[in-house]
Amino acid sequence: QVQLVESGGGLVQPGGSLRLSCAASGSSFGNSPMGWYRQAPGKQRELVATITGPGSPNYDDSIKGRFTISRDNMKNTVDLEMNSLKPEDTAVYYCWGWIDGRNYWGQGTLVTVSS
Repeated sequence: QVQLVESGGGLVQPGGSLRLSCAASGSSFGNSPMGWYRQAPGKQRELVATITGPGSPNYDDSIKGRFTISRDNMKNTVDLEMNSLKPEDTAVYYCWGWIDGRNYWGQGTLVTVSS
C-alpha cells in the first residue's frame, strides 16, 4: 500500500519562507510524476507544481517564480521550497503522485501566511 505523508507546514509571516516535504512509503518513485496542490478555505483544489521522474518542473502561473519543486528518488521524497510568501498562499498543501498506474494523495499540511 502506497502512502504519501506531507510535513513542514506551519505559520509564517508575509515575505517569509517554508519548505514542504512529501515522503512516500510502500513503493519507489522511480520515473513517476509527482506534484503539489493546494486548497484554500472556500476554494477548489488547484495545481501548484508538478515534476517528472527525471526532474523537469512545471509551475502554475500564480507562483510567479517564488516556489521551487524538487525530488530525491533515492529517498523517495518530493519537496516544495516556498519563498516570498503572501497571505493568499494560505492553504492546505497536498502531495500527489502517479505511482505504479494509480493516483495517490497525501492528507495535507496547513500553511498559514499571516502577521
